[in-house]
Amino acid sequence: MKTAVEEETFEYLKRIRRKLHQYPEPSFQEFKTSEIISEELKRLSIWHKKGIGKTGIIARLDSPYENAPTIALRADMDALPIEEKTGLPFSSRHPGYMHACGHDGHMAILLGAAKLLRDSGPEGNVVFIFQPAEEGGGGARVMIEAGAVDDVDMIFGGHIDMHFPMDTIAIRHYMDSSYTDSLEIRIVGKGGHAARPHETVDAVVVGSLFVTSLQTIISRTIDPLNPAVISIGSFHAGRAYNAIADDAVLRGTIRTTEKKTREMIIKRIKQTASSFSSLYGAEIYVSVQEGYPPVINHPVAYRIARDAAKAVVGEDNFLRVEQPSMGGEDFSYYLLEVPGCFVRFGAQRGPHRSAPAHSCQFDFDEGVLLTGTLFYTEIVKRATAFLRENSASLQEK
Repeated sequence: MKTAVEEETFEYLKRIRRKLHQYPEPSFQEFKTSEIISEELKRLSIWHKKGIGKTGIIARLDSPYENAPTIALRADMDALPIEEKTGLPFSSRHPGYMHACGHDGHMAILLGAAKLLRDSGPEGNVVFIFQPAEEGGGGARVMIEAGAVDDVDMIFGGHIDMHFPMDTIAIRHYMDSSYTDSLEIRIVGKGGHAARPHETVDAVVVGSLFVTSLQTIISRTIDPLNPAVISIGSFHAGRAYNAIADDAVLRGTIRTTEKKTREMIIKRIKQTASSFSSLYGAEIYVSVQEGYPPVINHPVAYRIARDAAKAVVGEDNFLRVEQPSMGGEDFSYYLLEVPGCFVRFGAQRGPHRSAPAHSCQFDFDEGVLLTGTLFYTEIVKRATAFLRENSASLQEK
């Protein structure tokens, strides 16, 4: 049963989340979102600075204690270019955009934590990072360059996750997410009349065979116990039904959890392109763009987060994640700068599997908002206490 404070906080969280949900905005264009957050921080009388990386916000609560450690908490702000079809009374008011990944919830959780920590008066300094452009824009780098973690001793973040039940917190003890490279393959053939294919080099056929061949890289050259994915999400070729396409462009993603595996896959893709070029007479160009690095949770921060999670949801509702996610997360950039940990807040709706993230019908059980808020307030207390006594332990490997 919720306490009176928790009931009041929960109502606050729902109100904020539903307001933010109505104004989804793409990466580095989160102007209305930033305005809503800033107005709320003003109401809470919390110092903050706007306009970082166009739309980012850094807020701060300072401890009255001298030489107090500084803990950072981060929420992402951007939405996705998806037309919402949830039918919610607080659905998106921006056609073609939707909060389909829970970032509206993340922002509400961070504001809720700011409110509770302001009321309780933290013993350490707390930095609240409202970050733009997580969905492919690498907004974390912009915030880091702006000094968001310059004096931070430890950082924590989290994600609403539909793979885990409500009232659970799931944490991976080491690598939480994968490398997220993007892949583009351009095939240049020789176009011609569809009735005379022997006079052409059909880019559609070459591209189709190439996509199929890519899957054997995973199934026949990579250890099946080593997670790896190649997915082609876009295939564009041709303009007329009766003409053979002279070029095709394939775009996709490579997801890996080990550097050597990543390098092997890229090498094999290029070898496949060279072989297909010789076999079919097409020119094939492969371009791989480096994506986000993997999220690597610090061992000390993991233990602090684990204990905080158990304190909030109970021993039985703490879940130790055994395998890394093949998704990407630019929280990884913060962890290259300071120790920290990234967690998952379970948010499945009822006994049935909910619509997945990045779906036009995505929604979550709003009870997760209170779970996340209570976790953040608990993690600040525990991390502050630990750092005041054991700062040298952060050098552990």
